[in-house]
Amino acid sequence: MLRRTAAAALSLAGTLLIAPTANAQDGTGVGTPDCKGAPQWVQVCAQDGHQSTGNQATRGGKPASTGASSGSSPSPKCTYTKLDPQPPDSNLAVQEGKKQGGKGAVYRVLCPETGRIGVVWIPDAEQAPAQPAIDPQVLAQRAVDSMKLTGPKVASPRPAGTYVVGMPMWMWVDQTPTTYGPATATANAGAVTVTATAKVSSISWEMGDGQGPVVCQGPGTRYQPALGKAESPDCGHLYTRASADQAGHRYRVTATSTWTITWQAQGAVTEEGQWTETRTSDQTIAVREAQALLTS
Repeated sequence: MLRRTAAAALSLAGTLLIAPTANAQDGTGVGTPDCKGAPQWVQVCAQDGHQSTGNQATRGGKPASTGASSGSSPSPKCTYTKLDPQPPDSNLAVQEGKKQGGKGAVYRVLCPETGRIGVVWIPDAEQAPAQPAIDPQVLAQRAVDSMKLTGPKVASPRPAGTYVVGMPMWMWVDQTPTTYGPATATANAGAVTVTATAKVSSISWEMGDGQGPVVCQGPGTRYQPALGKAESPDCGHLYTRASADQAGHRYRVTATSTWTITWQAQGAVTEEGQWTETRTSDQTIAVREAQALLTS
């Protein structure tokens, strides 16, 4: 994730001074050697050397930031493309530029390794940024942290229930903002406001019997007694052996939800992004042979 510090922004702005001299049709680029020019706009490549730490153990996809240590090659690489024509005065980035004196231009920023896209106002070299640049994804993470997202609230199977070999198991979860979503929160810093929304996109069930995970794309369907021995239409499992040989004579059931988080930034920075995180809940259940259940 690109870290736009005041110093980096000033350095980039200095590079932009030579941008108008680039030939848009001869393939000559401005910036790093692999940054090629294109008709009607100027392209400038920049790389992020800022270090960032974060918990990636429960974060899907590529990390939000992959900073480089001193002496190593900076990563990831981001490309800035000056928009031509420039956006209208109603554009938020243009409005922010006017607040800074109007000396600069709107650029599209693209970081292929992280999937980050957006537009940003970059002042001309003679004008330093009015304030340190703010990383919108940091604000997005702050908003998500405030949601207090947890693992699934499992409604079935229940620890107090008794389940039978060969009888279809129906799994489902209760849906609340913190256990399933959608949940929305906002974080602010300076002239940047980020709104993040989180919702569970899938739940992976480990049923404890070694058959492998059952991945359900929704919360599951609630079982009704009138359905008898019917299988769940969207989230079910079938035990083929009892849990008598397990610790405590019970299977450990683990439900792991994947939260898909989308965010949008407005104000001084206009960007959007997405990532996933996981949360887990577990419990134990008893599964018995039908004959043992009838004779007990």
